[in-house]
Amino acid sequence: MRLSRMFYLYKRLYVQQLKAILEYNKDFYILMCSAALTQVLGFVFLWVIYDRIPDINGWQFWEVTFMYAMIFVTEGVGSLFFEGTWRMSRLVNLGEMDRYLLRPVPVVLQVFCTGIGINGLGNMLIGGVIIWQSLIHGNVHFTPGKILIILLLLITAVIIRVSINLAANSAAFWIKNAGNAFPLMVHNLADLAKYPLSLFPQAIRVFVSTVLPYAFISFYPATYVFGKSDWSGWWMLAPVAALGSMAAAYGIFRFGLSRYESTGN
Repeated sequence: MRLSRMFYLYKRLYVQQLKAILEYNKDFYILMCSAALTQVLGFVFLWVIYDRIPDINGWQFWEVTFMYAMIFVTEGVGSLFFEGTWRMSRLVNLGEMDRYLLRPVPVVLQVFCTGIGINGLGNMLIGGVIIWQSLIHGNVHFTPGKILIILLLLITAVIIRVSINLAANSAAFWIKNAGNAFPLMVHNLADLAKYPLSLFPQAIRVFVSTVLPYAFISFYPATYVFGKSDWSGWWMLAPVAALGSMAAAYGIFRFGLSRYESTGN
C-alpha cells in the first residue's frame, strides 16, 4: 500500500475517533489538565533537588529538565496519535481483532487508531514549553544545521517511543488476560531515561541503550544539544536505533498476530 494512501486512511480513522471523544468535552479538558499538572509537579520536583544540589555529576538543572521533558513529549505524541497500542489487550481478549483482520486496511494502522489519549495533548504542550525553556536557559548556540539535527532527534525519539509501546503491548498475543502488567512495566522503565546515564551502573546504561533504547529519546539528544564531550558522537546512532526499534516492533507484532486465535466459542 502506498504511503500517501496509509496517511489518508490514518487521517480518516483518527478523525472519527476524535469526533467521538469531543462529544464529552469535559473529559477532554480534565484529561488534558491532569497530564499537564503531572508534568508541572515533576518539574517542581527537579527544581527542589537542584535548588539544593546545583550540579549532579556534571549535569545542570536545565540540561536534566530537557531530558525529563523529552520523555513526556514523546509519551504525549504516543498517547495522542498512537493510543491504540494500549488497547491491544482488549482487542485480543475480547476478539475485537477479528474485524480488523477482515478489513482491507493494514492491521497495525487500525490498531494505532483504536483510541486517542487526550492526556497526551497536555504532555506535549507542557513538555514542549519545558524543552524550549531548557534550550534558552541552557545557552545553546543555534545554527541552521543544529536546528535540523534537533528536529531529526525529536522525530527519531517519537519513533522509538511508539515502537517500544507497540512491541510491549504485543505481549497480549501471548499473555492472554486482562491483568497483563508487562506493557506498563516496560513503560515505567522510561523513568531511567529522565536522568543522566552516568548516574547508573554499566549494565543499566547498556540496557537502556540497546534492549529498550530509551536513552536515544532523551540522554543522547541532550549530550548533543548541550555539547557533552564525554558522550560526543553517540547521538548519531539515534536514526539507527529508531529504524531498528521500528523493524523489531513490527516484526513482534506480525509474529504475535500470526498466533492470534480469536476468543473461541
